[in-house]
Amino acid sequence: MRRTRILTAVLALTAGLLAGSPLAVAAPSTAEVSLAADTYTWKNTRIDGGGFVPGIVFNRAEKNLAYARTDIGGAYRWQESTKTWTPLLDSVGWDRWGHTGVVSLASDSVDPNKVYAAVGTYTNSWDPGNGAVLRSGDRGASWQRADLPFKLGGNMPGRGMGERLAIDPNRNSVLYLGAPSGKGLWRSTDSGASWSQVANFPNVGNYAQDPTDTSGYASDNQGIVWVTFDESTGTAGGATRTIYVGVADKDNAVYRSTDAGATWSRVAGQPTGYLAHKGVLDATNGYLYLPYSDKGGPYDGGKGQLWRYATATGTWTNISPVAEADTYYGFSGLTIDRQRPGTVMATAYSSWWPDTQLFRSTNSGGTWTKAWDYTSYPNRSNRFTMDVSSSPWLTFGANPSPPEQSPKLGWMTESLEIDPFNSNRLMYGTGATIYGTENLTNWDSGSQFSIRPMVQGLEETAVNDLAAPPSGGAVLLSALGDIGGFRHTDLTKVPSMMFTSPNFTTTTSLDYAESNPGIVARVGNLDSGPHVAFSTDNGANWFAGTDPSGVSGGGTIASASDGSRFVWSPTGTGVQYATGFGNAWSASTGIPAGAIVESDRVAPGTFYGFKSGKFYVSSDGGATFTASAATGLPAGDSVRFKALPGTKGDIWLAGGATDGAYGLWHSTDGGTTFTKLSNVEQADTIGFGKAASGATYQTLYTSAKIAGVRGIFRSTDKGATWTRINDDAHQWGWTGAAITGDPRVYGRVYVATNGRGVVYGESSDSTGGGGGGTDPTPTPTGACAVTYKVTSEWSGGFQADVQLSNTGSTAWTGWSLGWSFPNGQTVSQLWNAEYTQSGATVTAKNVNWNANVAPGSSVSFGFTGSWSGTNGKPTAFKLGDQSCTVA
Repeated sequence: MRRTRILTAVLALTAGLLAGSPLAVAAPSTAEVSLAADTYTWKNTRIDGGGFVPGIVFNRAEKNLAYARTDIGGAYRWQESTKTWTPLLDSVGWDRWGHTGVVSLASDSVDPNKVYAAVGTYTNSWDPGNGAVLRSGDRGASWQRADLPFKLGGNMPGRGMGERLAIDPNRNSVLYLGAPSGKGLWRSTDSGASWSQVANFPNVGNYAQDPTDTSGYASDNQGIVWVTFDESTGTAGGATRTIYVGVADKDNAVYRSTDAGATWSRVAGQPTGYLAHKGVLDATNGYLYLPYSDKGGPYDGGKGQLWRYATATGTWTNISPVAEADTYYGFSGLTIDRQRPGTVMATAYSSWWPDTQLFRSTNSGGTWTKAWDYTSYPNRSNRFTMDVSSSPWLTFGANPSPPEQSPKLGWMTESLEIDPFNSNRLMYGTGATIYGTENLTNWDSGSQFSIRPMVQGLEETAVNDLAAPPSGGAVLLSALGDIGGFRHTDLTKVPSMMFTSPNFTTTTSLDYAESNPGIVARVGNLDSGPHVAFSTDNGANWFAGTDPSGVSGGGTIASASDGSRFVWSPTGTGVQYATGFGNAWSASTGIPAGAIVESDRVAPGTFYGFKSGKFYVSSDGGATFTASAATGLPAGDSVRFKALPGTKGDIWLAGGATDGAYGLWHSTDGGTTFTKLSNVEQADTIGFGKAASGATYQTLYTSAKIAGVRGIFRSTDKGATWTRINDDAHQWGWTGAAITGDPRVYGRVYVATNGRGVVYGESSDSTGGGGGGTDPTPTPTGACAVTYKVTSEWSGGFQADVQLSNTGSTAWTGWSLGWSFPNGQTVSQLWNAEYTQSGATVTAKNVNWNANVAPGSSVSFGFTGSWSGTNGKPTAFKLGDQSCTVA
């Protein structure tokens, strides 16, 4: 039910970045590294949703332009033509992983190409970096960053309040940002390029969810929580004079300026004892609507009220749809129909049971109706129907008793927006998805409106572990935070259900038997019930095992290569082993509690463990472990290791920390000794996939830093050479939890992210004949011809295809094509080639798989770019130093 978003992956990341470790001695070796990305296509393994969506923002000037923000998974833009969401922050890299948490979004209604995102995941020490405001002039296709001198909390308590970031609707170079942690109100007057504190704003807030929390998570002051402009008090080009600001202070929640931010005062007569989660202005009727809760959300809230403030008279009116005494929830989501401003809707965001509630008024809050009501308890009458066939797992496999229903209308419903151009369209975020309707006005006619997921393309799961069995119906098995995990038989389709029987809230680890992949084990967290489960049909069906005494969480589990036994290292007690399916566990000896455990993929009785710099080996099925003599391994526990399928005792270990041993190690003697790869500076994951054509060793994949560059890397020659296979546009923040190649498809790799779901990449080189690295590009000889075609163009952006033909008589073994844009266009992303751009000049070079071009043949690549004013085509192209004929 998504009550906890402090994920183990985040904690592991913090350990990996900050923990100390002794230095390891690198073994001497030589290696090549290719930083040129192979041509990979990246997609999400479809789950659709899976996380909390605290904010949805529609542009007020352009139809169908909408954005969604997530707490740890970045921001998205709505694509009306496909009814899908496009991710916008995949370019966030490892060093700034916190910028995948989006605390606020603002879409510019003066210039709809502009969008802003306030980013940062935690305000306490879990996120070592400060927050930033990102600004884009191409609807999020590319970003510029303005760093802030404080942290922001996209995954902190109170993240459903807002929006904290707002653009002056009359003078769009002016923006305001409400900060947490007592940092106050901030303003930019140069379209977000620079920010300064509004020194005379009188209140920085004082509310914290739990002031006694020593971690700093629940004890942080939630600060300034929303900013709202009254657009009727300004004219185009001039600063809006009246601005309302919400503060996390139960006695002083709303402030106002009537002189464009020069002075501020508390709004007189306002209600007290509650937090105003939002301030939504109906400028047509002169009403500011405020949903109040006694808590900051998104999980808590036991009492609430709705209020309306008349901006002309200063009159406050309690418009709560139910009496305060009858609430067991707070109010948060609130929206008005911009086509019919007297129509208002609100949510009971913290009504977990039996369901959330939606309220609707068509007379400015004078009277209300509910989305559902009791007929005779516990029976309900719904004004809506729900169809979750596109995301069937949203039922959670539940069969509840009335008044609870499955699927639920939602929970944590803090975002609620009626399309400003379409009274029939509503979207609202929950703890697991975005729901919506396109016949909302049926509510008013007395007929039912239909709700369905409107979330395709938005993937927001945190991934703890991945497994790709070599056979069976499962292509991929995933261990996920909050919604357990899935068995994918088709990566392009949403599975019918997450793992059930039992349904872990978070799955922490899973493993299959290498020589019998029908046998699968998983472990995870559950409020009450077993923490281990087994499958004998490749993960299609499950049954619960029995916990040994003291288990409080999942930990890690390993299956023997033949599935005959298991070793489990749960949270709360020591390492355990069992023959069969875990009906009777016995304590392992010789290995410390909390060790990471894995199995040898050939020898059924051999298991391995790691804890605090020590590697452990068992040859009796996990009954006893012996510490290896290996030295120089990372001293901390931010380590992941795997044994290679098909070869006994072949082990790869990745991990460490920046102030100690950090990298990739290899053992060929069952962990007795390890050799550190000197060509890998840092590594956090290791996985194996199908070997390249002609190779005798499986393909290696890692999330690592190699040759000074962070990325996803592949090696087809046992780590002697590496190729970076992602690019700067595809980084996904932190990717340190898990990685695995596909044992059946060469080049396919599955990458775990912390909030962007399971990402998988597929190479255009289907055999791997290109090897690990690339050679320098030779200078081609002979004649050439170029066709340049703009295939799509929109306001400020375009897509083009380029075809380069060898019209000479000599084959090319590499090529480099250069041109200059006539109107200063800029390439945003280019595929099927590498590229550099300096000013207007662009150079595109081959990648390893398309270097060879025979006489009479051609090679093609494409790109997206930005333009302003005119988008003229280049008139001259050069292949090296020679000019090409332009078609």
